[in-house]
Amino acid sequence: MEYYNYLKSLHLIFVITWFAGLFYIVRLFVYQIEAAQKPSPEKEILQKQYKIMTYRLWYIITWPSAVLASIFAFWMLLFTDLGQAWLKMPWMHVKLGFVFVLYLYHGKCHQIFKQLQNDEVKYTTNFMRLWNEGATIILFAVVFLVILKNAVNWIYGVVGIFLFSLLIMLGFKFYKRIRERNQS
Repeated sequence: MEYYNYLKSLHLIFVITWFAGLFYIVRLFVYQIEAAQKPSPEKEILQKQYKIMTYRLWYIITWPSAVLASIFAFWMLLFTDLGQAWLKMPWMHVKLGFVFVLYLYHGKCHQIFKQLQNDEVKYTTNFMRLWNEGATIILFAVVFLVILKNAVNWIYGVVGIFLFSLLIMLGFKFYKRIRERNQS
C-alpha cells in the first residue's frame, strides 16, 4: 500500500503542474494575441518575448507534467491491486472519460501554441479567455469524482459544473463590459 501512495503522490504533483501549465499557457495566448494588435516596434518585442515564454512553459513544464502524470496514473491503475480494483468501478470510467477530454483540450492547446509560434492568430482574446475555463471545468469534474467516488452523484456534479460555467461566462461578460468602459 505504501508503494501505491508514492505513485499517487507523484501522480498528484504532476497533475497539479500540468494544470498550472494549462492555465498559464492560455493566459499567455491572450497576451500574444493582444501583442499582435500593437504597433511596431512594441508588437515585435512583445511577440518575441511571449514566444519564448510560451515555448519554455509548454515544453519544460506542461508537456513533461502531462507525460509524467499519465505514466504514474497508468502505473497505479495497471500495476497495483487497488488501481485494478478501481478500474472496475463506474466512477473511474467517468473520470477516465474526463481525462480523455483533458487530453483533447491539451492537444487543442498545442495546436494553438504552434499557430501562435508561427504568428498565425486565428482566435480572439475573448475566445481564449473562455477557452481558459475549459481546464477549470475538467479539473472540477475530476476532483469531485475522485473525492466522492460515486458515478451516480457525478450527475449532480455535472449540473453544478454547468451552473459554474454559466457563472464564469456571466462573470466574463461583466468583466468585458468593465474593461470596455475603462478603455473609453
